Amino acid sequence: MGSAASHAAATPPPTAAEQPVGLGVLLPAKTEDKSKEKEMVDYLNLPCPVPFEEIQREALMSLKAEYFEGLRFDLTKGLSKKFSLSHSVYMGAMELPSQSSDTIKVPTAHYEFGANFLDPKLMLVGRVLTDGRLNARVKCDLTDNLTLKINAQLTNEPHFSQGMFNFDYKGSDYRTQFQLGNNAFYGANYIQSVTPYLTLGTEVFWLGLQRKSGIGFAARYNTNKMVTTGQVASTGIVALSYVQKVSEKVSLASDFMYNHITRDVTASFGYDYILRQSRLRGKVDSNGCVGAYLEERLNMGLNFILSAEIDHLKRDYKFGFGLTVGE
Repeated sequence: MGSAASHAAATPPPTAAEQPVGLGVLLPAKTEDKSKEKEMVDYLNLPCPVPFEEIQREALMSLKAEYFEGLRFDLTKGLSKKFSLSHSVYMGAMELPSQSSDTIKVPTAHYEFGANFLDPKLMLVGRVLTDGRLNARVKCDLTDNLTLKINAQLTNEPHFSQGMFNFDYKGSDYRTQFQLGNNAFYGANYIQSVTPYLTLGTEVFWLGLQRKSGIGFAARYNTNKMVTTGQVASTGIVALSYVQKVSEKVSLASDFMYNHITRDVTASFGYDYILRQSRLRGKVDSNGCVGAYLEERLNMGLNFILSAEIDHLKRDYKFGFGLTVGE
């Protein structure tokens, strides 16, 4: 009886329609992959793009390090939470313009004194050099979305002083900027997030003193692993850049620059490697220029800097080292 009852309770064998046939025996059963489902994009809630002037910031970080020649020493002393003083000494060489292919350098040295005031809504930065130059920067948040920026460079030489006023407005998914400068300079730009990854922008400018105007267009596509940008302007400039984030600490960058008026073409490749106590950046371009920039953190508030740049075509060699004290 027990055997008969167990056979009666057993699951009946599958029918011919239910049995897998052919390769179906080897292949796993189909399951719904919800991860492959396309996520719906909320075009009314797109992220705010980067400022128009910073559209290539990832590539510039690797390819345009602050290379220098000679000795540099920077000291920053905080007097309070918002106010600090800075001292900078530089001893090196200055290049003079020359019609020949040879590079003409003369020794130079200067001291720079600076004062900084940093507040969540106001930033004041001033620098004065021993040769009479004065640099000043002001950033003031007028509202949560509107920011005023002022940059000024004053020199003893006539017609070399510059001043610029920027009004930046930040929206939920766009940014716009209006610029006023000396020599009757007027400029404006606008950048808009089109998708969560794609950003498009445009800019216009007018130089009243030189009677020149221009218009430019830009595009930026960024994900968690890469950033690519493209810019074209009526002045004949075409600029492309690509940054690949290999890991959280390593990134590779490349850019391409073409000037339609002068027919100059330049391509470069660079890297950015962040270690536990140091950061190494370098580049090599199609003009035969190779550079490396190392920042080593020796202690809290103490950094050692090594800079090297070699231009094989011009036979120009630049080596420098520096020390930075203070945060």
